[in-house]
Amino acid sequence: MFRFLEWLLRLFRPAPKPPIESTDNLTEPAQITRSKVLLIVYDPVMDSTGITLSQKMGWQNTSDLVTGFLADLLEVSRGLARYEIVQRIDVDEFPAKTDGFQYTPQTFLDVMRRATPPHMPQEVNYHAILSRFNILQRVASNEIDEVWLFGFPHAGFYESTMGGPGAFWCNAPPLANTSASKRRFVVMGFSYERQVGEMFESYGHRAESIMERTFMRLTGEANLWRRFIRYEQIAPGKAACGNIHFAPNSKSDYDWNNPTPVKSECYDWLLNFPNFKGDIRTVTATEWGSGDTRLHHKWWFDHFPRVNGRRNGIHNNWWQYVVAPQNVAE
Repeated sequence: MFRFLEWLLRLFRPAPKPPIESTDNLTEPAQITRSKVLLIVYDPVMDSTGITLSQKMGWQNTSDLVTGFLADLLEVSRGLARYEIVQRIDVDEFPAKTDGFQYTPQTFLDVMRRATPPHMPQEVNYHAILSRFNILQRVASNEIDEVWLFGFPHAGFYESTMGGPGAFWCNAPPLANTSASKRRFVVMGFSYERQVGEMFESYGHRAESIMERTFMRLTGEANLWRRFIRYEQIAPGKAACGNIHFAPNSKSDYDWNNPTPVKSECYDWLLNFPNFKGDIRTVTATEWGSGDTRLHHKWWFDHFPRVNGRRNGIHNNWWQYVVAPQNVAE
């Protein structure tokens, strides 16, 4: 009887996760990863003159932002991250919130002039956007791989969020009821009020979430992601490249202009990964742009591994995960 019960329990017990492939591969080429982007720009006309919100407020030109960002990504990935805008849709309206509320030109300007508080809840109705633009079906049919939304302050976009079967935290909760896409996809939320540096900020948090997930089953020094993001304040004497908010010597978020010299293995990551040589150098904020947001973020991404090979089942080219989250193991 006992053996019979044990057999029944085995039937209904969840299958164990497959082990991470332990065999290292030194020669597997670093793959170019491509992503087809649907660009949706919410830039409503504000009055009878035809002037749009971005023009009225003196904000950035979306085309210029996208061009600059794509060029920077190509540069820091050494050509391994290749995005293509396959369609741009300009939307002459304010997107609806989760409760159905939509700003009008006047009510939005009242918020910007602080005459009234922003509407709550702030979050945009993502499912309305997914439905309106047939996004799940387009991802499933490989027409597009991800979506970039452009908006304005109080638009209600997350910096990034992920949908699809097996979607996980991507600096925001995953989008529910999106399995019809048949694979994971990311929806980025950018603002034409800001600059390319802030686009990198949003993309950096996406990268952090994806790489954290990629290495989640590894511990200690085998978790190369956790080693990469070390900075002096949390790992004295072991600073590496920091994270998107913290440079190797930062004392607080966004402290990218801290002049304090710090010993870091950032050059070991840049020049020697995965065969570290103990290349520890004293560096300062001049390495990453002395407080310039865009330059720091480019510096950080420039240190991402992008070489041949695989270790513990994980590619030595991290762009294969950041650009294509479907490559992250379950």
